[in-house]
Amino acid sequence: MVKIFRPFILYIFLIVSGYSNSNSWVETLPKPWTLTEDQISELLPQFHNHYPEFHDRLKAFALWQVGKPYEIFKLGEEIEPDPDPIIRLDVSDCTVHVLTSLAFSQSKSWIEARERMIDIHYKDGKPSYKSRWHYTSDRIQENPYTQNITNNVSNIDQLESVEITLNRKKDGSEFLDLGWEKSTLIQYIPNERINGGLLSKLPEICGVAFVKKAYFKMGIVIAHEGMIINQKNLVHASSEYGETVNLDFMKYYFRENGPLFDGVMIYAFNPIPS
Repeated sequence: MVKIFRPFILYIFLIVSGYSNSNSWVETLPKPWTLTEDQISELLPQFHNHYPEFHDRLKAFALWQVGKPYEIFKLGEEIEPDPDPIIRLDVSDCTVHVLTSLAFSQSKSWIEARERMIDIHYKDGKPSYKSRWHYTSDRIQENPYTQNITNNVSNIDQLESVEITLNRKKDGSEFLDLGWEKSTLIQYIPNERINGGLLSKLPEICGVAFVKKAYFKMGIVIAHEGMIINQKNLVHASSEYGETVNLDFMKYYFRENGPLFDGVMIYAFNPIPS
């Protein structure tokens, strides 16, 4: 975090002078990882002013984070066994990008965003390692704020299914030390059904979770996740690029040597009730 500097002063000038071009407003802002918590708190009400509708605001906040440095497994409970922060904006992995966008876009201060993150990221609303939504497929199936819509955007008879016990490895041991497992049926859209026609059925912003069959033996379904915007682009925190990026979805997914994953689940973003 740094002290107030010229881009932030420019932002204040633009607000005072009545600058209101909502399509380019986010581009005038200093990037979130350069700002203090107090500076973030000053900006958050302006997101609500410029983007009164939840999904527009969520899209804007997701795009504001493009360029953020990538680091994996950087959220925790601020106590052992994971003392990392409950919320942060200096680094992201794929899930952190999604969840911080959801939390901050529904908040008007850093403190409120932290409380929103607790609502979104924990099964019982109380931050603890064992109550965290560790598995993306489980969160998509059960969390009301990231709601599975895979069946809504693809015909059921075109989906593939896997019966799996989450968190149980092939040898019967736990993948994570949770004292928890869940037997479930996961349905996903296979690669041959991922095309422009599918994208045209998506909301203006939605979540996408990438299925990796090689992970099934570890009790895991999802290898990566991100956000599809405007039925075309993927905004995600990328280990490949080392930062959060905004890419053409189809070009990202289908490479010269084949698709990166084995299918996708699609989920909607729902606001937390006031």
